[in-house]
Amino acid sequence: MTDRTLSRLTLAGFVTAIVDGLFSSVLSVVFYHSTATRLFQGVASVLLGPEALTGGTRTAAVGLFMHFGVAFGWSVVFLVLALNSAWLRTLLGRRYGVVAAASVYGPFVWIAMSLAVIPLLVHRPPTFNIRWWVQLVGHGPFVGLPIAASLAPAVRPRLDRGIT
Repeated sequence: MTDRTLSRLTLAGFVTAIVDGLFSSVLSVVFYHSTATRLFQGVASVLLGPEALTGGTRTAAVGLFMHFGVAFGWSVVFLVLALNSAWLRTLLGRRYGVVAAASVYGPFVWIAMSLAVIPLLVHRPPTFNIRWWVQLVGHGPFVGLPIAASLAPAVRPRLDRGIT
């Protein structure tokens, strides 16, 4: 992996974690009348169990750390997909290709997390309510887009090098 690719991957992880964290925090505080602390305690509860919800800032910090880890993990998955798919690299090089990739990849991340990863860890099925659907739609611009936009320059074909 080149230094350029690694720096793009780092950018993707950080930007995605921050953008998605802000999106989720605004939803929690403004629309769901909760707190950002409670949001990240909820994230921590996936691994630590329900007691994380009463763990104060300590478990909220664990949840925030987990949130960053997940953002980096999904960034790595996208990078691997792009490096192994000429079709995806070509798409990322087209006008609006980053948006197209993001509009599929972001919701894919939410579906994988909410239907497979989280239920496997907490041993209960997901709840399909308005919040689930808001997350599905929001993952395109707030997860997929930062990942695709950050990584596209590192993987898309470069016409200046004769690569198409």
